[in-house]
Amino acid sequence: MDFNAWALLTDAGLIGALLAVGAGLRAWIKPLRSLLVPSSVIGGALGLALGPSGLAVLPFSEEFGNYSSVLVVIVFACIAINTDFRAGLVGRSIGQFFGYTVFMYSVQVVFGIVLVLLLLKPVFDVTDSFGVVLFAGWAGGFGTAAAMGQVFAEAGYPEITDLAITSATVGLLIGITGGIILAKVGAERGYAKHYAGLSSIPKEVRTGVLSDTQERPIIGRHVFSGSSIESLAFQVGIIAAISAAAYGIQLWLKELMPGISVPVFSVAFLIGLLVNVLFKRFKANRLVDESSMNSISGVATDVLILCGIASISPAVVADYAIPLVILFACGLALVLFIGLVIAPRVLTENWFEKQIFTFGWALGAVPQGIALLRIVDPNMQSRTLEQYALQGVANQNEILAVTFVPTLIIAGLTWTAVGIWGGTAILAILLAFALSRRKSASRIPSVH
Repeated sequence: MDFNAWALLTDAGLIGALLAVGAGLRAWIKPLRSLLVPSSVIGGALGLALGPSGLAVLPFSEEFGNYSSVLVVIVFACIAINTDFRAGLVGRSIGQFFGYTVFMYSVQVVFGIVLVLLLLKPVFDVTDSFGVVLFAGWAGGFGTAAAMGQVFAEAGYPEITDLAITSATVGLLIGITGGIILAKVGAERGYAKHYAGLSSIPKEVRTGVLSDTQERPIIGRHVFSGSSIESLAFQVGIIAAISAAAYGIQLWLKELMPGISVPVFSVAFLIGLLVNVLFKRFKANRLVDESSMNSISGVATDVLILCGIASISPAVVADYAIPLVILFACGLALVLFIGLVIAPRVLTENWFEKQIFTFGWALGAVPQGIALLRIVDPNMQSRTLEQYALQGVANQNEILAVTFVPTLIIAGLTWTAVGIWGGTAILAILLAFALSRRKSASRIPSVH
C-alpha cells in the first residue's frame, strides 16, 4: 500500500487504539498494575503480536517503523525549549548526587563497550556498535534507544534499533521488579527507614487513572485568545518548525560533509536552545507554555515507545539472544554494585533513597525511579527529586553521549569513546568522594 495521508490516518488510529487498550489493561489487570507497566509498553507489545512481525492482523503502513526516528526529534526539541538557564547546582549534597548520576551513566557507556570489545566481539562476532545497546536502552531509555538506532541505521547497522528498543523494554521490567525486591531488602537491613511497601504507591499511580475526587494537574494553559489562534496549535507549531528546520539543516550538512552524519535530534536540540534564548531575549518566552510543551513531549514519547516496540524484529533479537542475555546480566550486576557498594560511600544524606531512585532510571526511566522512591520514601522526606532536578541542569552527559558516542564508534574510534567517558566517570566519582562526609561507619552496608 502506498503511503499517503489516509495511510497516516490509519496508523494514527491504530496507535490511538493500542494506547487506549494498553491504558485499560493497565488499570484492570493486577500484575500490570503491580509492575507499573506503562500503557505504551503494553500497547507496543500488542502491536508487535498483532502487527506484521506477529499475526499480521493490524494493517500498519510501510512507514510505521520510521515514526520513532521522527518522534525522538520532537522530544529533544521540547527538552531544549523547556530548558531553564537560571537554575544551578547548590550545596554539597547536590554536588555528590551530580557526581553519582554522571558516574552511573558514564560507567554504563564504558562497561557495555568494553564488554563487547573484550568478550562478546571475539566470542560472538558482534560489531562494535553492539556496545551501545546497554546504556542506550537502560540509562537512556526508549528515547535514547530510538535516537541511537536512527544514527546507526544510517551508518549501515539497522539491527541496533531493534536491539536498543529491546534493551529498553527489558530494562524497564527488570528495573521495577528488581527495585521492589531491593526496597524490601533495604528495609529489612534498616537502610530504608520509611519503607511502606507497594501500598505506599498511590492507587492512581498503580492503575494509571486519576480519581474524580482529586485535583487533576493541567495539561497546559492558554496563552492566546481563541479568536487569534488556538494556544496548543501555537505550541505544536513551534516544535514542528524546529523539528522540520533540524531535518532541513541535517540534509544540508550531508551535502556539505558527505562523510559525516549529524543526528537530526541533536540539531533539533541546538535549534531549540537558540529559539529558547531568542524568546527570552525578546521577552516572548511568556508565549511558551511549559505545561503544554511537557504534554507534547509526553505524547511523542508514548507514541515513540509504542511504535518502537511494535516495530521490533523478533528474528534480529533471536540472532543476538545469547550476547543480549550476557550483556543484561553483567549490566544488572554492575548497577547493583554501584548502588549497594559505592552509593553509601559517596552519598552522605539519604543514600538508600537516592540510589534506589537512580536504580529505577538507570534501568528504565525517571517515572520508574519515582515509583520506587515512593516505596522507601512515601512522604518524599529525602528531597531526592528536588536535588535530582537541580543537578540535572548541569548534567548534560546524556545529550553528549547520544550525540558523540555513535559518531566515534562509526568512525572506528571506539576506544576513544571508552577513554572519554571512562575519564568522565573517574572525575565524577572523585568529585562525589571529595564532597562526601562520613558521618558514621554504620551507614555503610556490609558486603560480606
